Amino acid sequence: MAKRFVLLLFFAISLSGNASGQRDHPRGRSFDAESHPIKHAEEQQTQYWVDKAQAKLLSKLAETQSVSSNKAKNVILFLGDGMSVHTVTATRNLLGDSAEQVYFEGFPYTGLSKTYCVNRQVADSACTATAYLGGVKANYGTIGVNANVPRYSCDGAAKEEDRVLSIAQWAQAAGKDAGLVTTARVTHASPAGVYAHIADRNWENDWEVANRECDPEQTIDIARQLVEQPVGQQLKVILGGGRKNFINSTVNDEEGYPGQRTDGRHLIRSWLDQKREANVSANYVWSRKGLSQVDLKITDYLLGLFANDHLPYNGDRSRKRSQLADPSLTELTEAAIKVLSRNQEGFFLFVEGARIDMAHHDTFARRSLEDTAEFASAVQKARELTSEEDTLIVVTADHAHVMSINGYPFRDQEITGLAQLADDNLPYTILSYANGPGYYSGYNRAEGRALLKEKSVADSDYQYPTLAPLDAETHGGDDVAVYASGPFAQYFSGNYEQSNIPALMARAAGIGPYA
Repeated sequence: MAKRFVLLLFFAISLSGNASGQRDHPRGRSFDAESHPIKHAEEQQTQYWVDKAQAKLLSKLAETQSVSSNKAKNVILFLGDGMSVHTVTATRNLLGDSAEQVYFEGFPYTGLSKTYCVNRQVADSACTATAYLGGVKANYGTIGVNANVPRYSCDGAAKEEDRVLSIAQWAQAAGKDAGLVTTARVTHASPAGVYAHIADRNWENDWEVANRECDPEQTIDIARQLVEQPVGQQLKVILGGGRKNFINSTVNDEEGYPGQRTDGRHLIRSWLDQKREANVSANYVWSRKGLSQVDLKITDYLLGLFANDHLPYNGDRSRKRSQLADPSLTELTEAAIKVLSRNQEGFFLFVEGARIDMAHHDTFARRSLEDTAEFASAVQKARELTSEEDTLIVVTADHAHVMSINGYPFRDQEITGLAQLADDNLPYTILSYANGPGYYSGYNRAEGRALLKEKSVADSDYQYPTLAPLDAETHGGDDVAVYASGPFAQYFSGNYEQSNIPALMARAAGIGPYA
């Protein structure tokens, strides 16, 4: 009897295992497999994969034998804002195929960094900027101050012991030059981490400070800190958007848009006046044409504000035919390196692909991947313009996003398209989000799940479906990748706190408290 019970139990478990196995890997109602032939015939052969592994082994052996211990004369930190591992993976497909490499994935050393804030599991771009630029984890929403400072504290940055100095300041103190490039406003959270100390990331101008019932003459806004305080004043290159935070609301910028300041200051003129008094060569530009007319070989200081707010998405530059008016991230990066390379002691440069993140917040998946591809192009340009012998390039993200890659799509399907049919006989997208404004793209109360069509998802304005409705999609708490090339790039392998990144860069360059 006992033996019979054991056999029945074994049989039941076996059936349960098979059933659960099918649930774990549902076949789905796939599109016609015959219309999706093998994309690369050589991948059907065992020897193809053996040869590929041998090539990787040879490259790893070569890397081990050529580990660089040269001091890094130059350090460039590329920050793909919100560039999760899923974002990089999906960009490979956008570039042509899952087997492709986004340029910086070819860097010899890769690691993972932990992105949480002191008081939040899922970080924002402010507390993370303090971590990857200053080496100290902080509270959500604060920039350049430690976790003793709560968000919205009017006098939070008043105490010197609570301020966090960035690697840009360490570079300047060592006689190097420093600069920043971003596709966001230059006063936005990530670039502000280069030079600012403030208890709220939104205090980009005096009106925002006063709106939180703080005194703008005591709590200095981010734009003023960039122009008036030492680290910002000494930045040789500042390229991005955000003219509105530098001019008064009664003044229009070069394109006719008003400013947002209420204190009467014109910080662009103030910046130019400072440089004139210092008797240095300085140029302010606001358009791609203006940038092209600057002689970068004789320019000491370069300020470029190319939009009243953020720069446009890179894909929109071609769709709206604004390439001649709006510079690309690659072009801005090249200009910055040419100016900074004049210093024989070297430089630190921060470059941010900011709109990867902003597209994700709107669940514009296609735009996010397009901006990631342009970000990779900027990294490639920087590597081409510099030497691996003396220039350390580090590529990372500040935080992840909640986009995922779904289903079992065929290799030749576009990553931005539709996957198989679900159990309700309706297709779903390969890319989707856990939350965000795209909820109503895939669902409505009258009909339930919507019938999605390839024509709809091909539109760059299509907001990809989400599980939960939110005005803006949230960040993700995943670890993010770190890619490194150049002197001491080997430091960046493994898993570590995001706040370790500037310490590793500083050690490679022999600057700051970690020299």
